[in-house]
Amino acid sequence: MRGTATMTAPLFTASDLAVNVLSAQSLLAAFGVLGVGVVMFAETGLLIGFFLPGDSLLFTAGLLCTGSGQNGVKLSLPPLLIAAAVGALAGAQTGYLIGRKAGGALLARSSSPRLRSGAHRAEELLERYGHAKAIVLARFVPVVRTVLNPMAGALGVPARTFTVWQVAGGLVWSLGLTLAGYALGSSIPNVDRYLLPIVAVIVLVSLAPLAAELYRSRRRGATSEEEVRG
Repeated sequence: MRGTATMTAPLFTASDLAVNVLSAQSLLAAFGVLGVGVVMFAETGLLIGFFLPGDSLLFTAGLLCTGSGQNGVKLSLPPLLIAAAVGALAGAQTGYLIGRKAGGALLARSSSPRLRSGAHRAEELLERYGHAKAIVLARFVPVVRTVLNPMAGALGVPARTFTVWQVAGGLVWSLGLTLAGYALGSSIPNVDRYLLPIVAVIVLVSLAPLAAELYRSRRRGATSEEEVRG
């Protein structure tokens, strides 16, 4: 045996192992459909997941089912829809149970200004629009969809009411954004070149239900004040 040893190439390089958790494309390239389910669960069920890119992840994942993405990543639509829905629904229910057991203690101890702001907005939604509407609307607002679930548990929202409406909102949100990405990728060639502006539009559109509801609420409030003055 010669004195010089042969160096063995590593199975993975540092660049292969690095995953940017804030990038939908990076998460999907690394973990595929399984990553979608895990991220949906973490973002809607665990307070530590408030920073995860839920909207853009769902849309991009749907887009990649058409083979329009870069780096050769292609997902299968049926498993993706199942993973997205299961992750979103199981996460929200877990967040509610955590809030019911721990009360508001977890949010009270949080040092994140963004998380505290989201908790305040979630509480306002529950008080202003009632349980059903607030639970559905919160699905479309980043951070709020993370903290509303434990807030609902801590504030004593009935379990049956929470479950029915979180399932309704969760399915519309998770399946709707995924299918929107799939539809766009199927109809426009090389649409991934315009992914960033498209995702920005999707996020704005997802906020439309909340904005519309806030507008209607303010108009009703202004009309009531005029009636009282009259």
